[in-house]
Amino acid sequence: MAPRQLEHFPNLVTMFFIRAEEKGNAPFLWTKRDGAWQAISWAEAARQVASLTTALKSLGLNPGDRVMLVSENRPEWCISDLAIMAAGCVTVPTYITNTERDHAHIIENSGARAVIVSTQKLADTLLKAVLRTTHIETVIAIDPLRPRPSGVRSCSWVELIKDHDTPPAVIAAGASFGRNDTACIIYTSGTGGAPRGVMQHHGAILHNIGGCADVISEDMSWGDEVFLSFLPLSHAYEHTGGQMLPIAMGGQIYYAEGLEKLAANMEEVRPTIMFVVPRLFEVLRVRISKTIEKQGGFSQKLLGAALDIGAKRHAGTLRLADRPKALIVDAVFKPKIAKKFGGRLKAMVSGGAPLTPEVGVFFQSLGVTFLQGYGQTEAGPVVSCNRPKVGVTVDSVGPPLPKTEVRIAEDGEILVRGELVMHGYWRNPTETARVLQDGWLHTGDIGVIDDAGRIKITDRKKDLIINDKGDNVAPQKVEGMLTLQPEIMQAMIAGDRRPHMVAVIVPDPDWTREFCAAKGLKNDPAALAQDAEYRAAIGQAVERTNKDLSITERVRRFILADEPFTIENEQLTPSLKIRRHVLRKVYGERLEALYKG
Repeated sequence: MAPRQLEHFPNLVTMFFIRAEEKGNAPFLWTKRDGAWQAISWAEAARQVASLTTALKSLGLNPGDRVMLVSENRPEWCISDLAIMAAGCVTVPTYITNTERDHAHIIENSGARAVIVSTQKLADTLLKAVLRTTHIETVIAIDPLRPRPSGVRSCSWVELIKDHDTPPAVIAAGASFGRNDTACIIYTSGTGGAPRGVMQHHGAILHNIGGCADVISEDMSWGDEVFLSFLPLSHAYEHTGGQMLPIAMGGQIYYAEGLEKLAANMEEVRPTIMFVVPRLFEVLRVRISKTIEKQGGFSQKLLGAALDIGAKRHAGTLRLADRPKALIVDAVFKPKIAKKFGGRLKAMVSGGAPLTPEVGVFFQSLGVTFLQGYGQTEAGPVVSCNRPKVGVTVDSVGPPLPKTEVRIAEDGEILVRGELVMHGYWRNPTETARVLQDGWLHTGDIGVIDDAGRIKITDRKKDLIINDKGDNVAPQKVEGMLTLQPEIMQAMIAGDRRPHMVAVIVPDPDWTREFCAAKGLKNDPAALAQDAEYRAAIGQAVERTNKDLSITERVRRFILADEPFTIENEQLTPSLKIRRHVLRKVYGERLEALYKG
């Protein structure tokens, strides 16, 4: 059967209403309530989108007006997003972890006239920012707010839909905007400073989902797809891959209950496709390894055999004598692992940051199909993705999506051109001119293209560390290798214009607990930071890593972090990437002192 092709849609709203008409009463959006998964059908979702669209217009919102969306992943997020666009307005999604200051910046910068917020907890932080600014005129609450906010018009999401019942066909007929019109302004997660608003047009996202659907159609077959949505929908990666792609493919979306329940959700939901970030793979690797280690015996031997066979397959050194062991692994071990992921997973797509090759080999060894992709918010966000037919390699991010031009500049920077490229940063012409030149998006990433046309990322241009001898060091590679050690949970290295590398290290809490129990020590981070034996054990982990690094990459000295890098302390972005500028501010003096001792 020939691969199914995605239609050419004029905009995202039309795409949704076409799919809703086709799917009718079939389940679409799933969430867990009172311990049971409950679905909203395509037809019901279309009715709610149409009614909320009419309500937004009745509130005086005009085409082009910005509407903020502050909510955790849930069906109302998707419905609100589509209704905002259907009204001709522009969605401005924000992270639920945003501080009052973050919200105030986005309100002021975007000039949003209204905001949709989901819960009382999120509203408590948001409303402080709303009342500090002059732009927001209307607050629409999905869950009831007690008391209703004063000083600004407040509305009930549920009541607005009830009071403005509208046939979907009426709104679908009025969706006359085109692919060049702005769909949303997604603010970057601020790895290097203040977030910038990326103007994503309908065509950029449609280009992305068309390319992703093409990968699925040609390489894995396109069927009744089930997506488990876990990453924040305010991130471009999940917005395009975890929401708009399922809509395009007529798939079902289940909203995960959170990281702690993710493993259980996967077994219950049995997804066919998931979009994840490398940090999740690293967490799953540790959990799987520890679970099997506790089981011991035959299970532990099977894991060892699987990793041995996987490493040989990756290196191309599998011998005839290894065939019996490989057959046992494939027939006995891999099916057990597959059940842990639901049993029908076609692929986990990794993006948002580089995946450490060793972690990739680990999951390949377990039989989990993962496709590493590459992109950024400024490009829809997907630029490329591994394709099984081309050959999946753990050190590449695959060939560019169809109708996507990629070339490497003289200094190694990756340049991208095509409909996927943003129209610019909202109200920031200086930065727009810097990254958009002659139609090419200057990504700020360094890479090469191999003989098979696959992109390989070597590092982030602005993150490259140049030592005092002019040698380049890619920090993400070194940090990724450090965190493979059981003693180390997180790390950040430094050494720009210095003679060698130094690091901030966050010890692994599970390993620390076991170390303290074995040594009869109190698990007190401040005391442990001064304990010579504890520091020596972490130093040994650093030295094990150094053996696999070049002389210029090796970490000579380190300090222990005061606390883990988290979203809450603003040392991680909501997509779990290190905020280097924040960490340098916190630990800069102590890192510099390492060169003086």
